[in-house]
Amino acid sequence: MRRLQTFALGLLLVFLSACAERGLSFNGVDITGANFGAGFHLTDHTGKARQLSDFRGKAVTLFFGYTHCPDFCPTSLAGMREVKRLLGPQGDRLQVLFVTVDPARDTQEVLANYVPNFDPSFIGLRGDDAQTAEVGREFKVFFQKVQGKTPDSYTMDHSASTFVFDPQGRLRLMFKYGMEPAAMADDLRKLLG
Repeated sequence: MRRLQTFALGLLLVFLSACAERGLSFNGVDITGANFGAGFHLTDHTGKARQLSDFRGKAVTLFFGYTHCPDFCPTSLAGMREVKRLLGPQGDRLQVLFVTVDPARDTQEVLANYVPNFDPSFIGLRGDDAQTAEVGREFKVFFQKVQGKTPDSYTMDHSASTFVFDPQGRLRLMFKYGMEPAAMADDLRKLLG
């Protein structure tokens, strides 16, 4: 009988915590339970192999872009810098990741000179063409090369949303491009508890 009571109490606690979590209201798009975005295997701007589980215990934001991007990418990274500032001490529990969709130009050195300029804790990630395509499919992001006047002057059309993982590594939110830093910080505070 004691085991049955303990089991029933355990189920009740799981149910209540799930209800409490579902009761959260977010500014971003709640994609909890999505069947994509399970993770990645890429290399960071220091040459270290990285995967999502490396950042357990932190809220993680993941943005796809490229260093030659004239607008979305620098604006998004600057916005995340402001989010980190607004989080105050909780900002130490935020990991911002930038995945390049242009590995031909965005070498390890280029990423190392670009991404940490927004904040030293931000990490640039890259893979070869096949890895980049694979992680793009995993996160259902769009990116495509658009030829310029010269072979090196091309641009990249790409999705501009930011994916957000909770400290347990679960995909929870999507921030649309242009979302205010205060609204993003509010959502991240909820995830960080």
